Amino acid sequence: MDPPLTAPHGIQISDITCDSFRVSWEMPPYDARRVTHYFIDLNKTAGQKENKFKHRDVPTKLVAKAVVLPMTVRGHWFLSPRTEYTLAVQTAIKRSDGEYTVSGWSETLRFCTGDYAMEQVKQLQEKAEGIAGRMLSFQVFYRNQTAEYFQHVRDKWGGLMLPSLKDQSGSHGSPISGTLHGVFFSCNTEFNTGLPPHDSPYGRWRVTVPAGHLFNENTNLYFADFYCMYSAYHYVVLVLAPRGSQGDGFCSARLPLLDPKNNPFLTRGEQGSYWHAQDLILEIVYTDPVPVGTGQLSEIKGHQLMSLSTANAKKDPSCKVCNIFGGR
Repeated sequence: MDPPLTAPHGIQISDITCDSFRVSWEMPPYDARRVTHYFIDLNKTAGQKENKFKHRDVPTKLVAKAVVLPMTVRGHWFLSPRTEYTLAVQTAIKRSDGEYTVSGWSETLRFCTGDYAMEQVKQLQEKAEGIAGRMLSFQVFYRNQTAEYFQHVRDKWGGLMLPSLKDQSGSHGSPISGTLHGVFFSCNTEFNTGLPPHDSPYGRWRVTVPAGHLFNENTNLYFADFYCMYSAYHYVVLVLAPRGSQGDGFCSARLPLLDPKNNPFLTRGEQGSYWHAQDLILEIVYTDPVPVGTGQLSEIKGHQLMSLSTANAKKDPSCKVCNIFGGR
């Protein structure tokens, strides 16, 4: 009789992306010649104390024919970006009766998948382009906050609105969430007036900054994200980064660069004309401090609609318009 299979050991995981990784392990040469299949136990760690099969001797999850290691595991239908997983491996020999002779399970490793790469962000961009609609004219970027915020800007920050860390709103794999610092602005106008809306979810005080102060020949424009929050409204996140700045360097490696005069989201033309997409809500991230004195501060006439806030908003995983894979 052949000796039993030895449990795989020395597992190594490498080349991790948002939806793939490579895995290898060690096994005796005699086992390597006999093994026909690999079983991979792959589980999300979130909300679970342990990630084990109810019956560890029953092969489930991923089944693959034996290949030369390292083996690539790829699949957006079971791998999510920025997600922690546990992984264990079992080797097997398929018998003539269709059943398997299996080894013991390897040790369990933990790893975390990566952010969206440039390829996935471009796929989001293409989807957003499909619903951007026609362009409307605008003249100012605006930022709503509380009276206490603007008082703090004057008293503690020397009149500068300082960049803050981008929250976890939007696509789960967004490369800017929790990594990029910026000052957040809006630019959408009301269709009938051409002016910013009277209401805001972020505070009753609004600073309006002339568009040319932030969006000019010295800034680069990047596409960053496309998402919705279980509603008909869709949001696009754009980044304005002064050329050569730290924010510009960060974005140039991760985000698609847009032509500031020819794109369906946000453009500038001749003689001080600026345009934004009508059918999208644009969120603008400016990566450098902005002096509050470059704009005008006033109290809005409308209401503070907290229900429309996108702070740490979760993307609707069922939306077919803004997801590039199922639920991403």
